[in-house]
Amino acid sequence: MKMPIATTYCFKTTALTYGSKHGIRQLHIKPSNTASVRLFNSTVGLRHDLKSSNTSKMGSTSPRPPSVDIRFSNDPPTVHSHPVGLFVNNCFSIASSGECITTLDPITDREVANVPLASSEDVDRAVRAAKSAFDNIWKDMSGTERGRYLAKLADLLEENKQYISQVEALDTGKPVDVVLTEELPECVNVCRYYSGWADKIYGQSIQPFKEKIAFTAREPLGVCALIVPWNYPLMLSIWKMAPALAAGNTIVLKSSELTPLSASYLGYLAAEANFPPGVINILSGDSTTGKSLSSHPGINKISFTGSLETGKQIMKAAAQNMVPVTLELGGKSAALVFSDADIDQAVKWCHAGIMSNAGQICTATSRIYVSHEIYELFLRSLADYTAEKSKESQFQQPQISKKQQQKIQRYIQSGLSEGARLIYSEDTGSETGYFVGATILADVGDDMTVSTEEIFGPVAVCDSFNSMEEAVMRANSSCYGLASAIFTADITRALQVARNLQAGTVWINSSNDSDFRVPFGGYKKSGFGRELGEHALQAYTQEKSVHINIGSRL
Repeated sequence: MKMPIATTYCFKTTALTYGSKHGIRQLHIKPSNTASVRLFNSTVGLRHDLKSSNTSKMGSTSPRPPSVDIRFSNDPPTVHSHPVGLFVNNCFSIASSGECITTLDPITDREVANVPLASSEDVDRAVRAAKSAFDNIWKDMSGTERGRYLAKLADLLEENKQYISQVEALDTGKPVDVVLTEELPECVNVCRYYSGWADKIYGQSIQPFKEKIAFTAREPLGVCALIVPWNYPLMLSIWKMAPALAAGNTIVLKSSELTPLSASYLGYLAAEANFPPGVINILSGDSTTGKSLSSHPGINKISFTGSLETGKQIMKAAAQNMVPVTLELGGKSAALVFSDADIDQAVKWCHAGIMSNAGQICTATSRIYVSHEIYELFLRSLADYTAEKSKESQFQQPQISKKQQQKIQRYIQSGLSEGARLIYSEDTGSETGYFVGATILADVGDDMTVSTEEIFGPVAVCDSFNSMEEAVMRANSSCYGLASAIFTADITRALQVARNLQAGTVWINSSNDSDFRVPFGGYKKSGFGRELGEHALQAYTQEKSVHINIGSRL
């Protein structure tokens, strides 16, 4: 699809106005205005009118860049114009080619928005803007000052959390309250955490012998390409950009073509926080945009979260320019439930570990191995608990796309045809949207497709084990190594098993309760490099050694 090319719109500050609580009524599409989309689960929200001030228009008068109008149901109705343009140099614009891509509501299968499809020309423009900002402003700014910008961004995320939650819920199909109470606080916390780290990135002083003193300095890499997936669009954007910015880098962030709306609003908030132009640049686009970005010679670092196959392509592109990469790829994580575990708690954590976010979690503990002594009891309890939790809104979430829905359905049929026993299958009762009911398969052998391949949906595959050694061996049999969970009352056994598991994260008596202060990343084909915690800063800096001769003479 093409849209008429508009000039670029830049701004410095805007004023935000709020009113009383209400939900979103409809979302109207611009510029075609040919459809309206009902937003479900809109139980909370605040009036959010965007009133631009001190706005400069570059070039001649022309139509506004593409936007999405969100109509609120207060009386009289108010409309928020949500930016969906490419954000470069603190300016919004459409793609240089006029091309755009259409996003769909996972709940209704209706059109949500037409967003610009960034071309290689747009990528080049964004990289050049980031390079200029890095060279002239950001890298030499004090860490304390950079931290203030991140702290301001955290404040704006918190102030606008109701509106952002509505937008993220619309884009992903998630319940609003889940985004509001779980994901937005994580975004705010991560920004504040790295705002505090910005002026605490130090090197070392070393004196190898009396005639020499040396010191090291950790310096930023330059322009970082950040490519994020669709399952946690805003949260993973913040995971990557906060440490990158704190360390003194500038960024070009590419959002998923399926969920671009919160990323574009992040650009608006960056301008609100008065980040210098070019420090934060945000592009919407598809795989061609990602290829252009990852292969651009002006990129100094790539951080990618997504599929294994795309990760391989990213590595090939990075190799051409010898660029360091952080990759967080697929997972087929195992949960090990021993006979002495608290079964009630193990069932609840295992359910959360695979059914949350409709199973669309890279660390989902989708393989559940249970001691043969409690195997059947565990299966019955998990089925009963899954049926009970299916009534709650947080477990009534669609898959992100029709393609994903159909892929998961094929995996379920594959498991049954290969001999798995069906323990539980939920009827979603929905004739529209991309829903897949929670499914539990038992007696799943390690050679079955559903055991070896990442499904990325609400499908738990279970089997029994007879010994600790067998449990560890089967958990490690996957080509992935992102995470594992252990359930036992014996802490000695728990630590012994944790030490032998080939996984970047191990939970003991819990699952998927990661923390932003703790490093996160995988082993084996789940990727390399670490996000979160102090360790993420290492991925966005390079170490320089300086030697000082204080006495050696030739």
